[in-house]
Amino acid sequence: MAAACQSPAGERADDATSGGSCGQAPMETGEGRPGVAATLRALNGALGRPAALWVKESGARNLRHRDFLAPRAALSAAFPGGQVPADVVAGVTSLRGPGVLAVRGCQETPAGLAVQVWRPQAFERLLGPQPAPSPALGVQAGWVVLHCPAVRTPAALRPRHLRSLLLADHLAQLLRTQGVGIRLVPALAEEGSRDVLRQLRIDWPSGSSGSAPPDAISALKRALGRSPYAAACEQGPGVAMLPEDVISKVHLKSFVQQQGLVGYDPNLDVLLVTEGKLRSLAELQQAVQQCTAGGQGSCCSIVHVVSCEEEFQQQQLDLLWRILDPGAHTALQKHLVCGPVKVTNPSSPIGADQYFQLRKRQMYEASVMKYGELAQDEAWTEVIDTLTVAAIRFEMLSTAHRSQITLDLEDSSISTKGTKSGAFVMYNCARLATLFDTYQRAVEQGTYPPLPPVSELNFSCLREEGEWLLLFNYLLPFPEVLQQAAVLPAPTKGIRITANTETVCKFLIQLSMDFSSYYNRVHVLGEPFPHLFDQMFARLQLLGAVRDVFHSALATLHLPPLNQI
Repeated sequence: MAAACQSPAGERADDATSGGSCGQAPMETGEGRPGVAATLRALNGALGRPAALWVKESGARNLRHRDFLAPRAALSAAFPGGQVPADVVAGVTSLRGPGVLAVRGCQETPAGLAVQVWRPQAFERLLGPQPAPSPALGVQAGWVVLHCPAVRTPAALRPRHLRSLLLADHLAQLLRTQGVGIRLVPALAEEGSRDVLRQLRIDWPSGSSGSAPPDAISALKRALGRSPYAAACEQGPGVAMLPEDVISKVHLKSFVQQQGLVGYDPNLDVLLVTEGKLRSLAELQQAVQQCTAGGQGSCCSIVHVVSCEEEFQQQQLDLLWRILDPGAHTALQKHLVCGPVKVTNPSSPIGADQYFQLRKRQMYEASVMKYGELAQDEAWTEVIDTLTVAAIRFEMLSTAHRSQITLDLEDSSISTKGTKSGAFVMYNCARLATLFDTYQRAVEQGTYPPLPPVSELNFSCLREEGEWLLLFNYLLPFPEVLQQAAVLPAPTKGIRITANTETVCKFLIQLSMDFSSYYNRVHVLGEPFPHLFDQMFARLQLLGAVRDVFHSALATLHLPPLNQI
């Protein structure tokens, strides 16, 4: 039988950092939601050194003894003999400030200067009543045009096209969470592609909403006629015949050399300009104009999300746009390049629709094997569809976008229980839904009392190692995880950029593993004895916050949470 909670005055003595500089638990000061970055800044500031010396711990073993560490090697470089003065240690212990976790103890250890935070207060600040959000100012935090040339593919979409489309779709959602306005280009035209994207829950504009106006194309043709880098196509005997739709030739290499541009393929030379290329530029121009209309900003960023196979052609289009429409927006073009997608064991080249249907069949067979006849019920159709989309999205997005992906089409590569699969994440999300559904039914039957107001909860009951792991590694850094995943850094050299688009999938996989471990070990809904309710209520509040993180992270992948599996 579980023990009742101790007094909310503090933690167990063996949870503290023994021998360090410890004081009483500080009073809650309404300092807002704590964060990792703010706490690290405060810790580094307390040491009075410009370098970033502190690191956040994340492993379960180290978190038994400390939460933050200034490693011994870093201290040796920053302080004579590596010895931190006593008044500096005292300053670390008394840290306060907006977004800063209160420090319980700070002590010298063989590993370095170790800090443990006041854990009950950290639980209270993250799980307790939250301050009302600041009123929205209605100001857009910039605009980004996400351009995915794969949408224009005239033939059937392939898995390599899906990778850049899924990445652009996920990146758009991440940027929206940070208040960034998004324009997706080009609009979908092919009905077959529209169906595949709908199945995969890719939210992409379709129809003629993004089609280029004829006058914009005419203006680009006039600019082409005036450009010193353009030349008319010669006709006559001895001249190689050109395709009928070629309008002009443009000398890209001369432009790159004269402008001193770096990062472009050295094989870029003469581009044959067609009506289709000008139409693509006009669509991009239109998207930029929509972003900057009505005083919404003087310019916006353009990110070309392309497969490595499309990169050369997109660099050609990039330079053509710079030549015909010189300005701040064309100079802000960035290229986010996806690595190759290698498909193993294909009997023939596989299309995106075939890939989806194959994974759906494998997911159905795996579900029948695991859940029996239940998985054959009509109600499971939507569940299987969602699990299939999750499997494909995690398969495509949990690898760094620069790296190669290998798709194994064998049945054994899809599973409803593999710990690195999207299905595993969805399964654990469903376990949380089942937990709260079970609790609610028990409340209606009079087995348990309703969850009290959050201000009345006793968070000192949360003493399990797994509970601190969930809070410290997932609830605490989650807003920063979303923020970092949405960062589009300026190219250090050239036009390519790198984004952390795999971050959310990896975060969800690790969260699922740690939640599953905790949930398998701890009985959240215990015996209905009043002296155990405080602990149960605190755990439900914690897991309710974990559920919210699951839902918010899955929303950036356009994956609805499942209520049951």
